[in-house]
Amino acid sequence: MSVVRRLPVVKDLTLVTAGAMTANVAGYLLQLFASRWLGVAGYSSFASLLAVQMLCAVPALALQNVIAREVVRGAPAAAARTLALRCAGWVTAAALILVPLVSAVLKVGFAASAGAMCTAPLLVLLAGEQGIVQGRSRFRELATVLGGAAILRIAPALIVLACGFGPAPALWAGAAGTALAVAAARWIADGTVADRGRTTGEARTFDGDADSTSLIPDATDRTPTGTPPARTASAAPQGTEAWGLGVAAVFRAVQVQAALTALSAADLLVSRIVLDENDAGRYALGAIAAKIAFWLPQAVGVVLYPKMAQPQHSARAMRSALAVLVGIGAVTVAGAAVAAPLAPLFAGRDYAPIQGLLWLFALEGALLAVLQVTLLSAIAADRTAPAAITWIGLAAGVAVMLTCAHSVLSLIVIATVTAAVTTLVITGVALRTARAAGESPSRVPDLGASGT
Repeated sequence: MSVVRRLPVVKDLTLVTAGAMTANVAGYLLQLFASRWLGVAGYSSFASLLAVQMLCAVPALALQNVIAREVVRGAPAAAARTLALRCAGWVTAAALILVPLVSAVLKVGFAASAGAMCTAPLLVLLAGEQGIVQGRSRFRELATVLGGAAILRIAPALIVLACGFGPAPALWAGAAGTALAVAAARWIADGTVADRGRTTGEARTFDGDADSTSLIPDATDRTPTGTPPARTASAAPQGTEAWGLGVAAVFRAVQVQAALTALSAADLLVSRIVLDENDAGRYALGAIAAKIAFWLPQAVGVVLYPKMAQPQHSARAMRSALAVLVGIGAVTVAGAAVAAPLAPLFAGRDYAPIQGLLWLFALEGALLAVLQVTLLSAIAADRTAPAAITWIGLAAGVAVMLTCAHSVLSLIVIATVTAAVTTLVITGVALRTARAAGESPSRVPDLGASGT
């Protein structure tokens, strides 16, 4: 690929990374200020409800990938939004059932539980709009949606917390902000559709040619330059199923992401069960370090995904990703250890007992980052079996946590060991499978040294 073609990809990845980082920083600020303003006990329930909220919104992650893939192939925005509405309906039904259960299990108020759950279907709708923008290869707009939506979601909650209100009003304010974010994202997505006709003659087009760049390109979806896609809006029915935009497709894509999300959130949820209010709040603050270590290197998987999708390069791409992740993880763990004394200064003296454990939280997050990329490689090769190993590791880890964890130290040690064992097993299996695939004839085209 020429330098001219490389530059837009680098620019797009930079923009999307900036948008994602804005979203992550906004989330961390919410957690940090909430830990100070709500106190140890209040923050424990607030953080646990946020974790449950994200678990319920896991289908949103899969939905965005499915919609983006099918929009690239020519699916209209109307069909994509129909699928988003259907998925949001399923998530709404699940949320209604979970509200009383979450309230009872986590020992939180019904209003707070309902405020957390009502955001989940809104996040699904938001993901649908993000998928449309991503599928149009409008990454500047995607970055705007990622960062702007996070600000719209989190700013109202922060304002409510700053005014002295508790978790329930803050969660409801966040839900209202999310609804506003959905409306703004739809407006931006409609703008990309309106601009489509003015960009069809440019280097980056939407007709599936080699210059069309996707955030996570799929080697099997690409066609030679100038070749029309297999399906076009004029040649196929407009129904969602005709475009591959069915709920079943989302369910198939969600299994891997659900396994990873559940494993990354399990210890925080268990902390509400096995620890007292104060220790659970301290554990929730420590979990911020784990989240930072987990999300910090996510761009590694995005950049190397195209190579992972090529069997002849998959093993090498995985080794490169693992090397980079190990390096970033080591720096993150060391940074957490060095910066640990600052935690009580920002969050309050009540959190001083966990400052010596922050490096351990960061280690857990770094291990989960490796697991994330390993599972991403499985998705790239259409091998979702490793998700089963993740579920087994999750079940075993939770069982040990519930029976043996009685302090912050014991809980984070068990969580870290669980992440380490699960990651090592899945990584070993994935590397062997990738090597075997690389030695076998493949119908997947070689996209070149850059993978694009």
